[in-house]
Amino acid sequence: MEKRLNRASFDFIPAAALKSRFDVFGHFYSVELSRNEVVECRSVLEIIDQTLTPDELSAVSKRKPDVVFVMMNPGSSQPLVDVNNRIVPDELHELPISLVPTKPDTTQYQVMRLMHHCAWRHVRVLNLSDLRCSKSGEFFKRYKALEADALFESHSVFSNQRKNELGLKLTTDRSVPVIVAWGVSAELDPLIERCQSRLVKHKMIKGLLKDGTSNKYLHPLPSLQSQKLQWVRRMVEQFHE
Repeated sequence: MEKRLNRASFDFIPAAALKSRFDVFGHFYSVELSRNEVVECRSVLEIIDQTLTPDELSAVSKRKPDVVFVMMNPGSSQPLVDVNNRIVPDELHELPISLVPTKPDTTQYQVMRLMHHCAWRHVRVLNLSDLRCSKSGEFFKRYKALEADALFESHSVFSNQRKNELGLKLTTDRSVPVIVAWGVSAELDPLIERCQSRLVKHKMIKGLLKDGTSNKYLHPLPSLQSQKLQWVRRMVEQFHE
């Protein structure tokens, strides 16, 4: 295939068209740090093509995905059904996966656009942190306070306490690419360092590295539509080189 792709083929696919083709499922849980403090989280997101068979869908959490994404945190992601998964921190690594239908957000639509152009049927999304927090500034303060005050590092699947869980979600198959797209904030450095220590043996790391940095990868959702198209185009080119 050509190394440079025809830009005319990169029309901006609207959200309505993407929703009619892809389904989104997530695993949501709540961590009870104390009687008065509960942290809302999401550990994994599975974006799947609706052509998956019922058998494939039933085993999606154990299925080898086409690609694994690693992004910053789940943002404002929310389930479409009631979820009652409350657990204490010490038992978090034992919590079974229970996927429920999830409301897609604008970042996930970008992932779906990449899935369309690369003909992927299943993408798994992990995050540097499981904390559901829509504003990045608030998220930075929140995760740092939880680690410093509550000694709660398990909000990250890349923590030592959850390494077995990570092994299952990341898969041991090195042919499955990992796309890193967590953004460019220096506030993420402790989480990025933790994550990269787990990815060091993974050979296929993809992403759009910010110029002049060694660990800051562009987020899929820049502000302008033209930039969104550029992110998708540049990512597709990485896989077609």
